[in-house]
Amino acid sequence: MEPILKIRNLSISFKQYEKGTKQRKIQTIRNLSLEILPGQVAAVVGESGSGKSLLAHGILGILPYNSQMKGEILYDGRTLDKKRAEELRGREIALIPQGVSWLDPLMKVGPQLFKGKKDAQTKTRYREALARYGLGPETEELYPFELSGGMARRVLIASAVAEKPRLVIADEPTPGLDERTAVRILGHFRELADEGAAVLLITHDLRLALTIADQVTVFYNGETIEKASPEDFQDIRRLKAPFTKALWTAMPEHDFKAAEIEGPGDVGGDA
Repeated sequence: MEPILKIRNLSISFKQYEKGTKQRKIQTIRNLSLEILPGQVAAVVGESGSGKSLLAHGILGILPYNSQMKGEILYDGRTLDKKRAEELRGREIALIPQGVSWLDPLMKVGPQLFKGKKDAQTKTRYREALARYGLGPETEELYPFELSGGMARRVLIASAVAEKPRLVIADEPTPGLDERTAVRILGHFRELADEGAAVLLITHDLRLALTIADQVTVFYNGETIEKASPEDFQDIRRLKAPFTKALWTAMPEHDFKAAEIEGPGDVGGDA
């Protein structure tokens, strides 16, 4: 089976002006490689500010103007350049964004979902998507500020999956949610994968990621430091990188113990 998404040696950097016309280069992602098969959930886990969200933006071709991206991104075996990403975005490739601010605060949910289309087929498709995530037709008449955090995220998921995408990119979908709601939201992504989609889950929460992921890529300071299976996290001795071990020991079931990382040079271990 061929991967839906294949990333090879992806690097993303930014040019930033300092005083006057002096520029400096900020490297945010270094040599990241990743593959996702249909039916898989691939989790990219790392601390906040590590550049994880830029991975989503790079795939979708929506990086800022002052960015530079190197490496190769293949979608369904073909190069995914900016033009092709724009054609596929919102259809075959769906983004579930990090913030509910992506919803227009001045527009009711229904018109945002229907995107100006008034035909019965479109409305039925989106209403079925809302119903799938426990949201009734009354949701269409609500403004975003009238939604709870969990409802808003379910609206975003419904909007993304109504077109039955082949690749779903979920960028930090659970911050601010209580555990029960977060687990339910992630369960929706597992369902999408079980139906054949490839799901890229970008998150800082290792424990939640392990509930649905088929593979885990650990990200630190812009670099991939370890690739592991969920089974590897059942025994700390199977993990290689000290930072990954720190994430493991900080989980509630391990009594929130802080693992010692001797220094930046040791973060990558022998991964």
